[in-house]
Amino acid sequence: MVTSRDQIEKVITNIEKVVVGKRKEVELSLVALFAGGHVLLEDVPGVGKTMMVKAIARSLGAEFKRIQFTPDLLPSDVTGVSIFNQRSQQFEFRAGPIMANIVLADEINRTSPKTQSALLESLEEGSVTVDGETLQLEKPFFVMATQNPIEYAGTFPLPEAQLDRFLIKLNLGYPTELEELEVLNRLQHHHPLESLETVMSTNEVIAIQDEITSTLVSEEVKMYMVDLVHETRKDRAVELGVSPRGTIALMKASQAYAFLQGREYVIPDDVKLLAPYVLAHRMTLTAESRMSNRTANEVIQSILEHVNIPVNQRKLTRS
Repeated sequence: MVTSRDQIEKVITNIEKVVVGKRKEVELSLVALFAGGHVLLEDVPGVGKTMMVKAIARSLGAEFKRIQFTPDLLPSDVTGVSIFNQRSQQFEFRAGPIMANIVLADEINRTSPKTQSALLESLEEGSVTVDGETLQLEKPFFVMATQNPIEYAGTFPLPEAQLDRFLIKLNLGYPTELEELEVLNRLQHHHPLESLETVMSTNEVIAIQDEITSTLVSEEVKMYMVDLVHETRKDRAVELGVSPRGTIALMKASQAYAFLQGREYVIPDDVKLLAPYVLAHRMTLTAESRMSNRTANEVIQSILEHVNIPVNQRKLTRS
């Protein structure tokens, strides 16, 4: 009998035909997808960000759209616009690229805050509003946004409200020498993306998203999540701690990660592994911390080291 976990493993293996040596990043991207969230991918150009999201879309047989964010992009370029049809004498809605299952929002920090805000409703509510009418986006709906961390000229940093809408923030990093050699070997004759097969349907994705919500999170593990988040609000290096939305995001991500590992319950190690990816981008450090080059990830790691971990395994797995 093929289980949901077996299906997910097929998807990961399929994506790895295109993305070399980034299994953890692929898994975390799928954690966000199956948890109903979105990913912010911050990295330098040319490390495979676009290829990864394209491989995910191809593996799921999902409709894929790419939005190249530029300073002159308008909100209607993202959501769509109503155009008057002279023949029918009626307005017709022309859907924007956000109307897809999987959307790559490329270089999101290169567009104006007004256009960035056009994404807020779709990221949080799964809908867009055009000319006063709210339109629901088709499920599954998954956005992977990218931004370049080294080029700041002509960019608009994402506001805290929009950062908070991304379940997970990742970076791919450079490949090792052997991984880069493998990339050259795979691309020598043809691009592996061209022959990538669909191994899971969008209906199966929706079914797994529903199944994941049943993953057990004990009271002890929930309290562990709450303790971690409350520490971010008390830490002297932090000006603005993680909001309750961040606590919810940590729980949902932990449920999805546990499910991907073949478990029906969340353990503290799941929370520890995910905390830097889920919580760090939701914090604002003090000016003093930023001047001393301290990062949000370092603060999270420090908090993880001194917050007590639940140890009663029987309580963690009770039904």
